[in-house]
Amino acid sequence: MTTTAPPPRRIPEEPPRGGLSARVSLGRAFRPVPSEFLLITSAALLLTLFGLVMVLSATSALDGAQNPFEHVLKQGVFAVIGIPLMFVLSRAPLRFWKRMAWPALILATIFQLLVFTPLGISANGNRNWILIGGIQAQPAEFLKLALALWLGYVLFRKQTLLGNWRHVFIPIVPVAALVIATVMGGRDLGTTMILVLVLLGALFFSGVRLRIFLLPALGALAAVALFALTSADRMRRIMSFLDQDCLADYLGDCYQPLHGIWGLAAGGVFGVGLGNSAEKYDWLPAAANDYIFAIVGEELGLIGCVVVLALFALFAVGAFHIIRRTDDPFVRIVAGGITIWIVGQAMINVAVVLRVFPVLGVPLPFMSQGGTSLLSVLIGCGVLLSCARTLPDRRAAVATAPRPARRAASRG
Repeated sequence: MTTTAPPPRRIPEEPPRGGLSARVSLGRAFRPVPSEFLLITSAALLLTLFGLVMVLSATSALDGAQNPFEHVLKQGVFAVIGIPLMFVLSRAPLRFWKRMAWPALILATIFQLLVFTPLGISANGNRNWILIGGIQAQPAEFLKLALALWLGYVLFRKQTLLGNWRHVFIPIVPVAALVIATVMGGRDLGTTMILVLVLLGALFFSGVRLRIFLLPALGALAAVALFALTSADRMRRIMSFLDQDCLADYLGDCYQPLHGIWGLAAGGVFGVGLGNSAEKYDWLPAAANDYIFAIVGEELGLIGCVVVLALFALFAVGAFHIIRRTDDPFVRIVAGGITIWIVGQAMINVAVVLRVFPVLGVPLPFMSQGGTSLLSVLIGCGVLLSCARTLPDRRAAVATAPRPARRAASRG
């Protein structure tokens, strides 16, 4: 006797629901971002937050401490503007930056020329600030980003002609020299050096031949040396930097470098504690600006200095990964110029505080007090993040690669 299995029961279909239904496609808005994007963003945000804390500590003793939050609130306004702007600009396509290259350089140069008008302000022998409506700004900070964008666009357009030195020099050398001259006219050697570094970095990452690269490099070094030799004030600071018996000139040009070193030495390994700096009480000039790294070392010690340097190292790793992974010459040149600007300026600032370099008046990116500097650096980070979004997806490349190449990619 055979038995047959009962037929399967059919599950009644759910009746269609009434009303309207819609399918929302988030598209590229929530597409996973590259690891380089996360590295740069994390480092930039942490350095900005760290900088606000140190600006509050370094300026709490100014103006008789009547309002210890006045200076950090001004700095915080630029951070509140700059951080959202950084994320907004990170979504700009590359064609936007290519179209903005010439207008950005022209507008930034015109803005810089305002220092030679009645709006300009002179301090310590330099004329590189303007005062508009009670707000003080340093226009040369925006020239750094504008020059990097312009160099990336021009070198990208001339990519197939860079073997000829004439196409490398024209229009790059005349235009860059004119832009840098507007800063040299204000006698700002530190910013001039950063602009020269941006120029040389862009030429290097564009892939020009070494013999062609050496000519503008030697010319730039000669121009900086001539700029230093023609100023008695700058030569005096350089000679004091080379003076081994700096204590003999304690009340002169050695005053600031010595107090910077003493602040770092007083901090030891663990520091004297946040807010407990003694140098910030009118002993160390520019404690919240160019010498804020000395306050970090005094209050947070060697550990605090290592944290700051590690954050800049993370930023550099993310930025150089963009340069290494991209296939777009424009991305490589612009990212290289911005990276040389931010990381190079940070290294110069730390070297000045450590008395490895003479006093140059270069702020520490993200951390030094100065709204113009912070805003320009955050905008530069937005351009870097926009470049990071163009990188090829590693997972897609591994999935479509042949099996031996897939194993090699997974190991690398």
